Amino acid sequence: MGTETAESNVMLELAAEAFQARNFELAAEIYECQLRHFSDPATQVEVLLRRADALALGGRLSEAFEIYQKASKLERLRPAQLENLTECLLGSIRSKEGLGAHKNQEHDTTSSSVYGAFTCRICLGFLYEPVTLPCGHTYCRKCLDREKERPLVCKQCKDSTKLCDVHDYRMNVVLCNLLAKWFPSQVQAVRLRHEGNALYAEKNLEAALEKYNEAIQLAPRDHLLFSNRSQINSSLKNCEAALSDADMACRLQPLWLKLLIDLFSPVPDNVQERIPDCMHLLSPRARLKGNTLNTLSKSSSTPRSYQDCKKRNDSVMSPVESQSSFSVADAPGAKPPCCEDQGKVKYFSQEYQPPAFDTSCLLKRKLGVEEEDKGGSFERSCKYMKQETTSTVPKEATATWCSVPSDLIDPCDLECSLCMRLFYEPVTTPCGHTFCLKCLERCLDHNSQCPLCKERLSEYLAQRKYSKTPLLEGLIDNYLLEELVERRKVHEEEIAELSNLNKNVPIFVCTMAFPTVPCPLHIFEPCYRLMIRRCMETGTKQFGMCIADSVKGFADYGCILEIRNVEFFADGRSVVDTIGKRRFRVVEQRQRDGYNTADIEYLEDKKVEGEGYAELLSLHDAVYNQSFTWFNSLKPEQKERITGHFGPMPDKEPEPQVSPNGPSWCWWLLAVLPLEGRAQLPFLAMTSLRERLVGIRRVLSFMSRGRAR
Repeated sequence: MGTETAESNVMLELAAEAFQARNFELAAEIYECQLRHFSDPATQVEVLLRRADALALGGRLSEAFEIYQKASKLERLRPAQLENLTECLLGSIRSKEGLGAHKNQEHDTTSSSVYGAFTCRICLGFLYEPVTLPCGHTYCRKCLDREKERPLVCKQCKDSTKLCDVHDYRMNVVLCNLLAKWFPSQVQAVRLRHEGNALYAEKNLEAALEKYNEAIQLAPRDHLLFSNRSQINSSLKNCEAALSDADMACRLQPLWLKLLIDLFSPVPDNVQERIPDCMHLLSPRARLKGNTLNTLSKSSSTPRSYQDCKKRNDSVMSPVESQSSFSVADAPGAKPPCCEDQGKVKYFSQEYQPPAFDTSCLLKRKLGVEEEDKGGSFERSCKYMKQETTSTVPKEATATWCSVPSDLIDPCDLECSLCMRLFYEPVTTPCGHTFCLKCLERCLDHNSQCPLCKERLSEYLAQRKYSKTPLLEGLIDNYLLEELVERRKVHEEEIAELSNLNKNVPIFVCTMAFPTVPCPLHIFEPCYRLMIRRCMETGTKQFGMCIADSVKGFADYGCILEIRNVEFFADGRSVVDTIGKRRFRVVEQRQRDGYNTADIEYLEDKKVEGEGYAELLSLHDAVYNQSFTWFNSLKPEQKERITGHFGPMPDKEPEPQVSPNGPSWCWWLLAVLPLEGRAQLPFLAMTSLRERLVGIRRVLSFMSRGRAR
């Protein structure tokens, strides 16, 4: 039994990895197969929900609904468990309605929020005390704190970070300074909101209301402020004010995930039976009016008393989650409204109202049964809402709310502290400091500490997860375009220079290397870490190898190596698998950023024809046979070591002059012969295959005589 459980856990881990890799079909299949191994209802619900999420994200919404329904029969579902479903439906609705699904979430700036690029994708409010995750996306610190109870998953890229201390990440210093400089009113408004939340937790409702009144004066288009003030007014029995604030919150943020989730939160009498069939949400607009919204309206009812309201809240949310209807950073102990009108406020503040839809049925649910009894029409309600919006929200706020004053934009605020230039591919470390990607990598080559605060980044280095920060990239692109164009031009010029395999070619001064022969390398020195990384980044994947020279620094002849694979270790070291390509002669020696470079010219063997070719062919065959005999005369353990390192001896080539470097078996033999580098170097410099073969024959003859003695 224990073995089966262990195997099931392994399979669930594989499913999670498939889900993380966005292979939702494979993940759904694994979850389906593993479901029969668990009899515990709680575990079954968890596996069912994971499978349903995989189906939903994989575009199989109809099947996903069935699985969600099965899960709801086993256990009352909470809104947080339906986030993936809601987001998928929202994307489908956007696509159907011509709003465009957010296919490229990397650069999605949450256009539905008044804060645009400065929006937290969890609360959809103003980004306050921003923290950047390893994937590069940024959220409010308090929003991430509330995610501690469950595995942290990025809302934008769905990355599930492997770093265990992600909740201890520091605030992004550059962003904190920018937001404080560009948006002092919004920063102060959020600070007042948190102060109001603390007062609300202490049951000091009047003082909390004053904080929110002051905050709304500073940020009159923040949906969170109106939503939270609605809850405070409800607690103070200010029902009309609460309803008005809830109305404003819905109009400011109609696509709020918290509102959408309410569509899938049935009343207590039905919650164990099924999740509502919401596939009609994906139908054309005409069907929404006649079918889907009527179905949803019938499946829900407005509570008429405090008890009904409390029952519904408890059925839909856990105690902690019920607080979030008050605030994304709400204080513990928040209680549901205590009268009929407050019940209306609760429903109003959680309802979904896409502006492009006919929402008559949903509006009935928002305004309560009394409004239905009075015969209030949808048209009259829409007219009321339109008038209320016009009279409440200043027109000028819409156009200028997120714009940055031009006189506050300073390129120095977005400069890398290492290169003193505009950020290029900015990366934010766990300690909250931001650097250019290439600058950070170069620093970590020398020391695994942050260049500014000296905090250890060993785990960050081990992960090698240097994800760029899209928000900072977007700000630079939007506000410093001219500077970015110039910075990109400089970067491209540097890459072009590094890509030149004739001028300033990087030189690794180490051992002899030969064409076609493998040459594994252990890289640990900082200068060579940088050199190898640049070879990979430019795409050339090539560098020169020369032996050392006590006078010149390195020899006049060498071989170009091509990188086939790089294996990185947690401490920054790496093992590089290379193979020899072309021979070269050094024209001029140079240096760059701590490692050697050289201007070079490539060498090729001179071809012979006629009688000379026939003589060459005869010599080639004779020396090959002599070499083959020598290799086979070695002890078995010696042969095994040689083939393990250099591979087997290449076959004799029928045409020895095909390659400009000559036959590959010659270079393999020179690599395995027990010769010092100084003795091998002349062979590399030769451009005559005949001379090279004659030299190899002399070495083999000398070794044979030595063995005979």
